[in-house]
Amino acid sequence: MNCIFSNYYTHKLILITMRNKTKRLITIRKMIESERISSQEELLLKLREIGLVATQSTLSRDLKSLKVGKVPNEEKGYIYVVPGNLQTAQKEDKVAGLLTDAILSIEFSANMAVLKTLPGYANAVTVLIDNENYFEILGTIAGDDTIIIIMREGISRQELINAMTSIHPDMHKLYK
Repeated sequence: MNCIFSNYYTHKLILITMRNKTKRLITIRKMIESERISSQEELLLKLREIGLVATQSTLSRDLKSLKVGKVPNEEKGYIYVVPGNLQTAQKEDKVAGLLTDAILSIEFSANMAVLKTLPGYANAVTVLIDNENYFEILGTIAGDDTIIIIMREGISRQELINAMTSIHPDMHKLYK
């Protein structure tokens, strides 16, 4: 009897936790879409103001789950963006040009490519690359001014460069 009772409440607790996480993720996404938020601390404070309490590590996992990136902002330094919003913004030539102009060079080592960007732009450019869903790319890792691209087996350097001309028409000129 205790086992059935315990399983019932464990299951109910899991459902409540899932609902809370979904609510938190939706709220975080809406906040990032509607406000210029520049740090996890700022986001945690805004969540607390509306009664949603989360730890920094939970928020960090939530931001990763939402695939949130950071882009430069004149007023706040860097602000969070949700990939869907960045994709919409890409349609504006000004934003797309800003991000693609931030790519400085591409070099290769085995099945990896290293993209150099202006300082602070790697994360935003990585979101741009990831949103393209290139078949040629298995994954990306972004630092401050460096992006590591892991290419699929059998993909040549030229095939990757050709594919990436969709985000930077002169990608072949950046190859060292």
